[in-house]
Amino acid sequence: MSHDHGHDHKHTAHDHHEHGDNRSGGKLLASILITTLTLVAEVVGGILTGSLALLSDAAHVFMDIFALALSYGAVRLAQRAPSARHSFGFRRMKVLAAFINGTTLLVVAIEIFREAYNRFFTSEHILAGPMLIIAGIGLVANLLVALVLGGHDHDDLNARAAFLHVLGDALSSVGVIAAGLIILFTGWYWVDTVASVLIGIVILTGAWRVLKETIHILNEGAPEGSSAESVEHELKGIPGIISAHDVHVWTIEPGYTVLSAHVVLEDQLVSKTAEVLERIKNTLDSVFGIHHVTIQFECGNCGQACVVCEDSAH
Repeated sequence: MSHDHGHDHKHTAHDHHEHGDNRSGGKLLASILITTLTLVAEVVGGILTGSLALLSDAAHVFMDIFALALSYGAVRLAQRAPSARHSFGFRRMKVLAAFINGTTLLVVAIEIFREAYNRFFTSEHILAGPMLIIAGIGLVANLLVALVLGGHDHDDLNARAAFLHVLGDALSSVGVIAAGLIILFTGWYWVDTVASVLIGIVILTGAWRVLKETIHILNEGAPEGSSAESVEHELKGIPGIISAHDVHVWTIEPGYTVLSAHVVLEDQLVSKTAEVLERIKNTLDSVFGIHHVTIQFECGNCGQACVVCEDSAH
């Protein structure tokens, strides 16, 4: 006996995601505009002043624009309705965009470290005054973008990654300002190189966090706070259920968790299975926040996720 329940996700959850996508899209567009203006100022300022720290920060800002644009495109794709070919729609595109973002940040960090290494063996004159002015403009812009993205949904990986990048930019601007002040009063130009290395570390740290989470999701990993074992344990505690096996729990995107499982029932009327299914849905929703479930009911477990087993060995 089997019962397949393939599309149980609440409309309220779907509407919440759609509303969240629209809100995130508007914030991303505003952030792209502000960040683009910052990039122009920092590139021009970095070239005129000869500051590697300022150019390093500009590289980070450029990657932020790339990430924000990529995230915005992914948000628009994610709003497309599911189809016969894409039964979950394009929700996973936002995770893929975050993965690309994290990968490119790694490249930027490595390039900053390479350039900083070369700078240690050369002497570069830096105009500390203009460097401070440009870095101050960058800091103000970063704080403005942080305010725009500040109310993001923590389940939105794109918005969260963008917010972390903006905070990283703000820290980078603070580092450039500190380096500019030291150079202005001491003439220690090497401080600019040290500041660029610190900015590279900030970028590398952010990239690692984004890549770690996106790779876990793309590899069908279980979301934090739930696992196949914990779900199986909860299902066994529901009246009318003997055991559960072949349990799979994974994330389409943060906040959208999917589960499939084979559940072995006690001997009971078929009409009673509807009550068991309702208990399963309520349990998964309240304990793990899982709204989309596929459950197959069985009368016996052969250990191979099938109802009838035949020994084919001779």
